[in-house]
Amino acid sequence: MSLQVPNHHKERICSLYSDDEVLDEDDRSSPPWPNESSKSSFCLPHTGRLSPSIKEDSSQLAAVIKMGWLDKNPPQGALYYQRRWVKLDVDYLRYFDNEKEVYSKGLISTAFITSVSSVGELKFEVATNNRTFIFRAESETERNEWVCVLRDCTGGRHRQSSLTSGSPLAPDYQGYLELRGLRSKLYTVVASDKVFLYKNIDDYRIGVGITSIDMNVGNVKDSDRRSFDLTTPYRIFSFIAESEQMREQWVKAMREAIGEALSNSEVVERIWAEPSNSSCADCGAPKPDWAAINLCVVICKRCAGEHRGLGPSISKVRSLKMDKKVWTEELIQVFLGLGNERVNSFWAANIPPSEALSPSSGSEDRRRFITNKYRQGKYRKYHPLYGNQRELNNALCINVQCSDLLETLSLIFCGADVNCSTGMASCPTPESLASTHSQPLQAELLRHNLNTELPQLQVDGGMDLEHYQPPPTVSYNGFLHKTASMGRAVTERKVKEDFSRRWCTLNDGTFSYYESDKNAIPNGTLKDSDIVCLAVDAPDKHGFEFTFELYSESDRLYLFGTDDPDSHKEWVKCIAKSFIPASAEPLLRLSFERIGRLKCKDGLNLQQSKVGWFALTGSTLHVYLEKNKGEEIHLRKLNELSIQQDNEVLVLVEKGRTLYIEGERKLDFAGWCAAIQAAAGSGGDTLSQQQLTETDIPVIVLSCIDYITQCGLTSEGIYRKSGVNSRVAALCERFRQDARSLRLKEGEHQVDDVSNTLKRFFRDLEEGLFTTENGSNWLGATAIQDENEKISEYKVLLDRLPRVNKATLQALINHLYCVQRFADLNQMNLHNLAIVFGPTLFQTDGKDYTAGRAIEDLIQHYILIFEVDEQQLNKQLEEIKAIIKMREKLNTKFPVRNADIHPRTEGDGHFICTVYLEELKATAEQHVKIPGSMTAAELAYEVLDRRNIPVKEKDYWSCWEVCENQEIERPLHYQERVLPILHSVGNESLLLIKKQPAMDAMITYLGTKVDVSKHGMMKFREERAFLGLGLPTGNFHDRFFILNSTSLRMYKDVRSNKPERDWGVKNLKIYLGIKKKLRPPTCWGLTVVYESKKQDKPERQQWYLCCETQTEMREWYATFLSIQYEGNLWPQDGLQQSRVSRVLPDTRHGNVSLIPLRGSENEMRNSVAAFSQDALALLRDVR
Repeated sequence: MSLQVPNHHKERICSLYSDDEVLDEDDRSSPPWPNESSKSSFCLPHTGRLSPSIKEDSSQLAAVIKMGWLDKNPPQGALYYQRRWVKLDVDYLRYFDNEKEVYSKGLISTAFITSVSSVGELKFEVATNNRTFIFRAESETERNEWVCVLRDCTGGRHRQSSLTSGSPLAPDYQGYLELRGLRSKLYTVVASDKVFLYKNIDDYRIGVGITSIDMNVGNVKDSDRRSFDLTTPYRIFSFIAESEQMREQWVKAMREAIGEALSNSEVVERIWAEPSNSSCADCGAPKPDWAAINLCVVICKRCAGEHRGLGPSISKVRSLKMDKKVWTEELIQVFLGLGNERVNSFWAANIPPSEALSPSSGSEDRRRFITNKYRQGKYRKYHPLYGNQRELNNALCINVQCSDLLETLSLIFCGADVNCSTGMASCPTPESLASTHSQPLQAELLRHNLNTELPQLQVDGGMDLEHYQPPPTVSYNGFLHKTASMGRAVTERKVKEDFSRRWCTLNDGTFSYYESDKNAIPNGTLKDSDIVCLAVDAPDKHGFEFTFELYSESDRLYLFGTDDPDSHKEWVKCIAKSFIPASAEPLLRLSFERIGRLKCKDGLNLQQSKVGWFALTGSTLHVYLEKNKGEEIHLRKLNELSIQQDNEVLVLVEKGRTLYIEGERKLDFAGWCAAIQAAAGSGGDTLSQQQLTETDIPVIVLSCIDYITQCGLTSEGIYRKSGVNSRVAALCERFRQDARSLRLKEGEHQVDDVSNTLKRFFRDLEEGLFTTENGSNWLGATAIQDENEKISEYKVLLDRLPRVNKATLQALINHLYCVQRFADLNQMNLHNLAIVFGPTLFQTDGKDYTAGRAIEDLIQHYILIFEVDEQQLNKQLEEIKAIIKMREKLNTKFPVRNADIHPRTEGDGHFICTVYLEELKATAEQHVKIPGSMTAAELAYEVLDRRNIPVKEKDYWSCWEVCENQEIERPLHYQERVLPILHSVGNESLLLIKKQPAMDAMITYLGTKVDVSKHGMMKFREERAFLGLGLPTGNFHDRFFILNSTSLRMYKDVRSNKPERDWGVKNLKIYLGIKKKLRPPTCWGLTVVYESKKQDKPERQQWYLCCETQTEMREWYATFLSIQYEGNLWPQDGLQQSRVSRVLPDTRHGNVSLIPLRGSENEMRNSVAAFSQDALALLRDVR
């Protein structure tokens, strides 16, 4: 039997009943094909179905064990098979017309399945006492999986008698109803919160039905006389009762079912708020709605039945939906505080894998397991005091005075007497003791176990008796001043009037604050598991001199302050100790500014995030990852520091490693980002406080040296001529704010401005390059007459310099040595450089030449003093000569057109590309330097910016790859890197910046799609004959295509089961258009290029697809892009937001490409080396 709902676009004729039954006996020989009409068939009107965009209710999928496509053969002996979408859950095997349908064509109760067996090729049969259903899978493996899972689900069950009420249902109301438009009545059953439809009462008794309706989404409305409507978001069921009186009873029963589904959902939703409670504690089934309130476990319906068999003295089973009165606020808090995961760390600590349950386990397995687990306590974790009754009772009396519920549960079920004497007249029992000490949850747990029968399994061998030691806790109390909790960062100064004085306590892992020390009930509490970050503010940041901030899991910020430094220090230490795990305990010994928990990914294993514990101290980030030793990240030495993925990922790139810190919560993550960025910046005016490279050279020094080496070595009077003071000051300030993010570019920055920036940096340097302590010794060494002795003295002084000063001095003198070697071009010989840099580096007034003499000595004897490898130095000089020659050639190829335009060059290691704006004309040409990190959006913006073209809302400017004499083209994704495209395109290809007219329509289309897949007919032609297809190369042929999230499959026709070809979507490149010489049948075509990523056997294929309409082509293309880029077709804030200041790695260390957050390991490794073809890369390694 079936209830077939017609397709939204086309009416569909379908059988009322399921595939194995028809309405009229004389129609048995007619297979119910969709295109054939039959007297036994009917078509529901379109009004019978509501909006198709509404997704299937989650409840329909809650307990699904397996689902997939199968072919089903009706049991009357018909030869045809019908393709069905089949789902199996713990109670029913259901089959549907397709995966989008909510209501099945038929269902089989798993309680009535007697056997499941393989029969014939790819087939298997599901047998009940009265019926046999045959299914066919697509492969042997798939068939075996279905057989195995069905056997697991149905094995060991007690079979229902065909004479009794069919189904584990307890019907609230049942009988025959007529469904409007049909000649026969359906047997309808209202049970709990569902309505079931059967062909007749016999089918109900044998557990073979049509469909079930979840009433949590239903609504019942009276119609006329005997009629009423059951309305759901997916379908309207119009019923006709036998009489008006019967209609009233049906309406009442269905409305009560709706009430059953909705009235008590509050308790179950609250219990499920603890994530581990959303799976059964015994078998792992999802969405359990029963609980054993004394054992503190949340369980599913099937396990609850076995718990009842243990008796109420062992397991007190209650429904989360129906037994509302049982669920007091205290009991709910007990279940939220414990949760199945923590409780199972006691009850299920030692389960052998062979004995573990699964959602499909049968009744006998469940009964055996649950008996072992709770009646015998076979798998529990034994308390150290097990067997020592006196100490167990003593431990229970001590523990109920604190908040550790799990310890109390362990003590009770390891033998502690819940009714033991405490020895105190005022509190004679543990329950009264818990109430007296304001522990209502402990009292609730004890109350439900006053008469519980304890597990009886004995432990083999003797156990040593131990004296009870309560769990170690951190305790502290005192007055603090507190502001109201906030949901945003504290950006303004809080004065003392903004704070309120509160009595605060830290005990048993709970931080509580009270109105005063006289109050017993706290104004608020924070568990140690809720605290994710502790930040220590700088003194006097707020009205109170010493303040700290607590960030919670719920994304709230709590600000506390005091004027007592000792109290402040002790609070910070105790709070940090309460929530930092023992594995990260060394962090507590640091004088941290911020400490807490973050998720992160590192290396090439980016599939799963790790939990890390972080502490920020000065410019060093200390990290403890899961099962790893602690490590330090020197933030001022990072190659790159940036925020990506809509401000949810902080990327730290250091030499040989990339670390991704993820933002789980916005508030504390924003605080970490700001703190790390500030710590990574320049922290003062000394050399050691600058942002440094891996070789301990300030980034500002290397940036200026590299730029002048590339662009200024032939500039006459370099370092002697003055730059524009305002521009020099601006450069100095930008370097001071974040030297790493500033990229010096020819045309944007002038050589003389950069050279003066470098000099000003050294002149303003606190303590100077040679240090205040040793500067006079350097000047004194110039008076030594013997050259060898002088050089030896310089070496001694060099070794005395701090590490950063020594490395910086060597880099600078190396640069000046190279400058004077090209004095014939720049007129800056040894003497001229010494005159300029002597007073600058020694910070003197320049009235005598002593400082100049010292610099002259260092340059002249550079090789000896710094022990330089002459071969390496000569190689460096040869490469500089190559740069100069390359610049001369480029100046010839791209002559200067006016005084404001600088020659185009590859001097900074970038590629130069000609890009066209909107049309292929010489007037539309733009010559653009393409760095390895440039994206298509950045290239488009740069070209538009040059032409002063404003970007308006919904202006979808894109960079297009145009090929094949402009017959095919492809818009690059806005995040796609441009440089790989330049390496791969042919001589006839080019880049074009223009608007993408179809983008708005594609975004609208994707927004209305329920899922990402698409299927349909297209005309296909291959570039060359594929082996096995047998298609001539000169024609287009109709083929059926299915595109899903992983692959594009091509079938001979819509009825084919086996695809002719299967291509991975990620390896496809889609172009709009088809070459004219191929004579496509329509003008709406796509050119598809498939490139395999296998290094041992790379493969490239090309074929062509033709659509009937432009809209159809656009929909296919949009679906391709949506799958390849995970729905991210266009930046949410438009192209304007894609213009970012690219944070490039330090060029002396080569280009470190960021590893993608998703993808295979090969893709990750390829991305690291994607842009290693820089012709001038050797220049980055010169020291």
